[in-house]
This record gives sequence, C-alpha cells and structure tokens, in this order.
Amino acid sequence: MSKKNLYRPNVAMIIVSNNYPEKKEIFLAQRNDLNGVWQFPQGGIDEGEEVKEALFRELEEEIGTDKVKIIAEYPEWISYDFPSKIAKNMKPWIGQRQRYFLVKLKKSAKINIETKHPEFDDFKFVGVDEVLELSASFKQDVYKNVINYFKKEGLL
Repeated sequence: MSKKNLYRPNVAMIIVSNNYPEKKEIFLAQRNDLNGVWQFPQGGIDEGEEVKEALFRELEEEIGTDKVKIIAEYPEWISYDFPSKIAKNMKPWIGQRQRYFLVKLKKSAKINIETKHPEFDDFKFVGVDEVLELSASFKQDVYKNVINYFKKEGLL
C-alpha cells in the first residue's frame, strides 16, 4: 500500500454564516470526545461516493443541515497526520487527505448538533483570526493553508 493510500479520504467544510459576505463569521464546533478541541465539520468519503455527495451527507450528519451554498473549493487535496494517541484508534489510516469547501449557510438552515451520532457538544461562530487559536494543534497547518488561500482569493 502506497503512503498516499494510508490517508483516509475526507471532506471538510469552512462554514460561514448567512450574514456572509458582510460578516465573515466562521462556524467551529467543539468535539464531544476531546474537551476544548474545536474544529471544522469534516468526515470520510465513502467508497464510490463523489466528494460533493460526501460534503452534503457529512453536513447533515454532523450539524443537522445540508442547506448551504458552495462558495468555493480549495483546489487540491491537503493532508495531515494523526497524533500518535489518535492514530492507534484509526488503523489502517495514518492521517487524512482532505478536500475543503467554503460554504455559506442558507437563511433556512437550522443547525442541530444533536444528531443521530453526535460528534460535537457545542458550536459558535468566530472571526477568521480566532480559528487557529481554538483549533487542535495537529490541524493548524492545514487550517492556516486553507484559510490563507481563501483570504488570497478575497473570500475570507
């Protein structure tokens, strides 16, 4: 198995409120299994599933709504390694290979993190600069790259 195949295919979303672009408020959710760890919603891409199909499925599964408009997509796959204490529970994966989307909540969207299999116990909207202060250290390089790309594009 090549090293590339050791990274779980994954989709991740930077969600902005329906006040975008006037206000650039970014959705972060606190994991229910890691106190104080905030992240963007994300999830695995199932075998045979298209990336955008996974995007909408994961939104519904994680935040209870798929009522979003896709604003932009990060142009390439981006990867990170799991820390050792997480990696032992994620075998055979050593990390995740992700496609990132910038999406805007529609006015009709109702966030509900009390889903069938809840992953989060809290959420909030924060400014762009707060994201890195709150996110897990092992995801910060990816978050920084993706946020900087969308900033450079004039989207954040």
